[in-house]
Amino acid sequence: MKDTIIIRGLEVPLHIGVPDEERANTQILKLHLELVPRKGFSGLEDSIENTVNYYEVGERVKQLAAVRPRKLIETLGEEICSMVLAEFAVTEVVLELEKFILPDTDFVGLRMQRQA
Repeated sequence: MKDTIIIRGLEVPLHIGVPDEERANTQILKLHLELVPRKGFSGLEDSIENTVNYYEVGERVKQLAAVRPRKLIETLGEEICSMVLAEFAVTEVVLELEKFILPDTDFVGLRMQRQA
């Protein structure tokens, strides 16, 4: 099993949706991230500099989501995975994204995995 950092239930405000009317209003999506850091957990010497700062990851995801409206959650997912792999010491990211838009459902969403 790989050492993994988990961010579960990150609430991300953004404008997303295919119809213009849907994108006009802010929505809250929930994201779940699993990050495999370049360095395993042993030997971190209790130093944040030796691992992935999950607070910074969460803030950066929110910043990226707020940059512009998007039509597809798939587009947002690709952008988030690419950003995390490029900007943080991570070799693998698993992203789950939940959008609360369809009646009679808990959510619609996606799950994707990308590696550096």
